[in-house]
Amino acid sequence: MRVRVQLFASLARHAPEAGEDGFQEMELDDGAVVENLLSRLGVPREAIKLVFVNGVHADPGTLLKHGDRVGVFPPVAGG
Repeated sequence: MRVRVQLFASLARHAPEAGEDGFQEMELDDGAVVENLLSRLGVPREAIKLVFVNGVHADPGTLLKHGDRVGVFPPVAGG
């Protein structure tokens, strides 16, 4: 199955093949979950604050489907 992933801010370095729109296409096995995707990209768990699948908050065990869009955000600080 194919999913589209976008890694934001400091996490973008883990998606070197991302297109101009910021998304990287990934081929995953059927039955893959968010954790499988993040492991393939080499994103450290502690670097992740939020994950969304198709605009809905997701956890590492969320099952992915063909065509899903995954957004991954790091913790953000500021004022």
